[in-house]
Amino acid sequence: MKVENEIINSNPSNPVPKKKKELGLDSQGIQKTMRLHHFLGDGVGTIALNSISGLIGMLTYFYTDKVGIAAASVGTIMLITKVINAFTDLAMGKVVDMTKSKYGKARPWLLWTSIPTLLAIILLFTVPADASATIKNVYAVMTVTFATAIIYTAIAIPYGSLMAIRTRSSEERGKIGITRSIFGYIIGMIIAIILIPLTNMLGGNQAAWIKVAVVLGLLSSISLYIAFLASKEKNSEGMIQEEEESVPFLESIKLLFKNKYWVIMLFAQLFINMMYVLSGSTGVYYTKYILGNENLVGIMGAVGLIPVFLGFTLVGPMMKKFGLTKTARIGLALGIIASLIRCFMPYSFMAALILGGIATFATIPMMAVGGVLVNNTVEYGEWQSGKRLVGMVNSANSFGVKIGSGLAAAIIGWILAFGKYDGTLATQPASAITSILVLTVYLPLALFIITYLLLRKYDLDEKYPQIVKELAERNSK
Repeated sequence: MKVENEIINSNPSNPVPKKKKELGLDSQGIQKTMRLHHFLGDGVGTIALNSISGLIGMLTYFYTDKVGIAAASVGTIMLITKVINAFTDLAMGKVVDMTKSKYGKARPWLLWTSIPTLLAIILLFTVPADASATIKNVYAVMTVTFATAIIYTAIAIPYGSLMAIRTRSSEERGKIGITRSIFGYIIGMIIAIILIPLTNMLGGNQAAWIKVAVVLGLLSSISLYIAFLASKEKNSEGMIQEEEESVPFLESIKLLFKNKYWVIMLFAQLFINMMYVLSGSTGVYYTKYILGNENLVGIMGAVGLIPVFLGFTLVGPMMKKFGLTKTARIGLALGIIASLIRCFMPYSFMAALILGGIATFATIPMMAVGGVLVNNTVEYGEWQSGKRLVGMVNSANSFGVKIGSGLAAAIIGWILAFGKYDGTLATQPASAITSILVLTVYLPLALFIITYLLLRKYDLDEKYPQIVKELAERNSK
């Protein structure tokens, strides 16, 4: 029998260390494995991911208004890079499942990507401004691909996998999701609120954007290192660590698409991340051309912190009362109502503040539980097929995030181009104003509805405790 934290020592000058308080079982009878510092250290890692995704979301504005890339070209660039991502995500899932190191299979990637993340963020904004349109476009494709298809992927899938490796407890995974969402939302809101006013204060030119990118790159690099230090794969507090079988890549893909809950979350994550990009990337167009002052995006973002605070305060109790999936559906239903009302007053600043704030609140539950719902499909897939595919399952989360964000960024560019938007004009034509309203008012409503309908089909919450119990019985034989 292994005895931890006990030292038999008769020397009074060398006192016996106190034994750590036992973590016990969660409300579903599943062993807990995490303490407060684990949750906080793990959550910090989201800063790097949301810095990259937040900055990618602002690239359309940077490209069109700061370095002169055509809006239609920007949309195509974003789509090309996300098609590439479709392949790197799935490949990275397999790489994680095959990784073997002294730090584990997922945790070391946080360390290995810390410095490349700094480089990737800076390169996004060092477009040769005086070069030809072709060179600008090629440079943009290369740097966005490096930042998203390589670096973001190499962080996101291992980081997502840690949730399934670290604990089987759906309750603890829910807390991980909330903590990650809080850290991620903080950096996301900083980018949404401060980026435009700060770069304008620093001169409003490309050099100003590069300076901000350096700061965010350093912060992201440090956050990954902290998450690496706080992570743990070989847990000594009750979680059984199974040896995962080596499953051929094509068989892994087939198994994923037989896992109905994985497929649901693949598309749910895709559509909800389109929502996140639209809300984070189009506000500057709305405030600049609909309201007449681009710096109002900072005020709207600051006011938007109120529903964010309320959302993160309430999501924990909601999860306890309603469960993971129902909590997300309640939020989405609220978003549908607020977005529908706003369709009748699209030019109103107060409607944008109040109803937009409610819509922001509505996204918090899904932000908190999305990764948990993805990782719970690991156990379902293992129960269904006998194969535990942690890395490949988490490719759904990253795939959905990046394809969704890429499609949204592409759609922004295409819709602006269709509306004859021209970043060099102080006053836009009526068609461009309509395109901005589509992006900021009407399209978000459609995305809320689609995501809600998808989650109506996700009923794994009720089955999960029994699945974990049956898996434990199988592993004990």
